Amino acid sequence: MTSAWIGSLLLLAIPGLFFVTSWAHERRANWNVTMAVALIGLVISASSGFLAIAGIVEFGHGFSWVTHEPVSLVMLSLISFIAYINVRYSRAYMAGNREEEKRYIRWLSITLGFVTLVVVSNHMMMMLVAWIGISVALHQLLIFYPERQRAVLAAHKKYIFARIAEICLFGGVMILYYQHDTWLISDIYANLSQAETLTYADQIAALFLAAAALVKCAQLPLHGWLIQVVEAPTPVSALLHAGIINLGGFLMIVFAPLLILSSAAQWLLLIIGGLTTVLAALVMMTRATVKVRLAWSTMSQMGLMLVECALGLFELALLHLIAHSCYKAYAFLNSGTEVESTMKKRLSKSVPPTRADWWMGAILAGALVIALIVVAQLPAPYSPWILLAIALTLLIAERRGRLSTASVFSMVGLAAILLAAYTLQKMGIHFIVEPKATTVGMAGDIWMGVLFIAFFAGYILLRYHRDNPAMVSVWRSFYAGFYLDEFVTRLNLRLYPTRLPVRFKPKHLKIPKEELFK
Repeated sequence: MTSAWIGSLLLLAIPGLFFVTSWAHERRANWNVTMAVALIGLVISASSGFLAIAGIVEFGHGFSWVTHEPVSLVMLSLISFIAYINVRYSRAYMAGNREEEKRYIRWLSITLGFVTLVVVSNHMMMMLVAWIGISVALHQLLIFYPERQRAVLAAHKKYIFARIAEICLFGGVMILYYQHDTWLISDIYANLSQAETLTYADQIAALFLAAAALVKCAQLPLHGWLIQVVEAPTPVSALLHAGIINLGGFLMIVFAPLLILSSAAQWLLLIIGGLTTVLAALVMMTRATVKVRLAWSTMSQMGLMLVECALGLFELALLHLIAHSCYKAYAFLNSGTEVESTMKKRLSKSVPPTRADWWMGAILAGALVIALIVVAQLPAPYSPWILLAIALTLLIAERRGRLSTASVFSMVGLAAILLAAYTLQKMGIHFIVEPKATTVGMAGDIWMGVLFIAFFAGYILLRYHRDNPAMVSVWRSFYAGFYLDEFVTRLNLRLYPTRLPVRFKPKHLKIPKEELFK
């Protein structure tokens, strides 16, 4: 019992320290203090997670509002690590203006405090309050440069969609409370573990939570703000893409016992998340700027994560979340080097795969994946393995790249190593969260398999046949994102208008007023 209380207090101390240090920057930005808090959070969460997973200490629930579930401890470790890297990068990025530094580190600390509070919450209302707090604090970082029109417009759209997600989350939380007469997520777990089907009210709650996750993860068509917030400081983009936007997937993992019993919520995630996965990945191929490509990539990855939850592959979703967070933090903070790398690739000649390369890649990749499924006797769903086979096909077929050329043997060996590493990681994450059987069954598996095959066909057409006259209008539609954001933006400004800042106009230039907003 003592260890339970100590563990609960230590976990609550992490967001508490972030909140306290947010007021330690009145005179000057003290970056070392915030970095120290992030390191303390990493040590506490990592040690607690190790002790809990290894079974050395049974924390239980000394303070029932705080959870010691392994998933939450892993997430807390990930957030603390990303926070330390982000703050350390921000110190150099924001150097030069004391007032801007103080304002930036204050809101960054508050945002990190609310994010850590969400992942340690076992009380649904505490989670909801922290969820709202993240949106409010992040809004201040997104409009850090209030003179930029695109930044203000993106933050305005994000503000509206955040309220929609909060309303959905509030609706789901209130229904669960009145249905189960408890605010504690652990108690709801216990109630649902005894149920074979959901009540009508629980079904509605599951739909509300799934909708909140979809909106939070910027799924189509409510995605435009994520593309445009690249106007914010680079470390803010890194924090958003590496941590905050993953909260939708984390929400689905937390409420896994509810999700697996609701076929309606599963199909909502499969349809919207599946379409976003494929379309966003294809749209990304048409974009030129590094940050915009990364933003479309995030949308696609979030859609795939939600699909994995809908298929009951919660261990894969958690693994995906961890890998995506680390990659996107690196990609955004290293975006300057990425620009140089991208330019080198574009200026280098490449040899497109022949038809024989495609067939050979497909046969070899398919043989590797099928052999693994048969030997390891892996159960359904199989659509994620189809996606993996497609990725390995591209790896083998496109071995004659822009900057280097590899042999078939070396690419097949690399594919086998990647397949083995993926399988071991997927099996290892079972100690933290396990897959669960869902109600969509084979139908959902077939739906995603068809979408993944469609993605493969679209990839080949957009990359290797874009000069075909029949592909001109198709390319234009993908480049424009099917004009979905334009429609949503007009609707937003009509229903809830905002005042955009006037661009700087030199005195010696006479520009008509209406031209300032073009």
